[in-house]
Amino acid sequence: MAQQAQPRANFSMAGAVDLESLKHKVEAQPGQAGGAPLAGGYVIDTTEASFPAMVQTSATFPILLMLWTPTDDRLFPLAQALADAVNAQDGKLQLSRVDIATNPQIAQALQAQGAPALYALIAGRPMPILEGLPSADELQQIVEQLIPQIIQLAQQQGITGSAPFQESNESGTQEQARQTSAAEVSPEHQQAQLLAQDGDYAGAAQAYAALMEKDPHDEFAVREHAKALLMARSAHADVRVIRQEAADQPDNLQAQLAAADVDMIGGKVDDAFSRLIDCIAAHKDQMADAHSRLLEYFAMVDPSDPRLARARRRLATVMY
Repeated sequence: MAQQAQPRANFSMAGAVDLESLKHKVEAQPGQAGGAPLAGGYVIDTTEASFPAMVQTSATFPILLMLWTPTDDRLFPLAQALADAVNAQDGKLQLSRVDIATNPQIAQALQAQGAPALYALIAGRPMPILEGLPSADELQQIVEQLIPQIIQLAQQQGITGSAPFQESNESGTQEQARQTSAAEVSPEHQQAQLLAQDGDYAGAAQAYAALMEKDPHDEFAVREHAKALLMARSAHADVRVIRQEAADQPDNLQAQLAAADVDMIGGKVDDAFSRLIDCIAAHKDQMADAHSRLLEYFAMVDPSDPRLARARRRLATVMY
């Protein structure tokens, strides 16, 4: 197992074509008997479309990046062990899984020779951990020692955010999950949702805005419109630069708005609410922008969330 190794100079597609994997290919869908373990909890599946946004979030919380092929049953125990270990950390890091068969450009960008391969991703910087199936001792070392070390290293760099919790999807493959998720909403919402899932957040925001014009009481469209606007603004932002600018310019409203966005993306909902309410209190002459952004955030949060109730009470105190 190589830790802190330098990336390889060349990428060979031959290394990614594992003929042995054909003997271990399973037809069962993820979550079905004999199939790969599902994403969920603090485990996500990443595609080439969502990869840039995932890299950006590594400036908010560390990521354990796993390159694999979810049809190769030799990799299932590794995927499950990593998922269990990451979920046990309760959001201190995230496991991001990439299917290199359908997303080969990610493997090429990382100069990976094949699957499985593991990387720690902190502040956008990938650090190779492993290529090839680990031995039992190596896997134990990753789970018991290396994962806590990744978290500690991130914390030393000021990266202390919490990864968002994801519900498990029972639908099977990523493409099936994508289609099923869209099918759960009305037909007029499907295109907007698929745009968001494909990483076209600006397009999704426009589509949801059109739905809101037709029905201002469409709560689903209001919520997803707010999420799409957030991601369109900040999915590719340099989080470390934004946080530094906000720290250096506490009276700069735009710097604080940008920092609030990365707080929300990183799951720091209380911090985002507090930052904007502080802005409203300090910038009464410019409060409209901060208030409008805060209302977007409110739309994203479950109405029963106690953080929302607290923020509404404090906002009322500050404004009135």
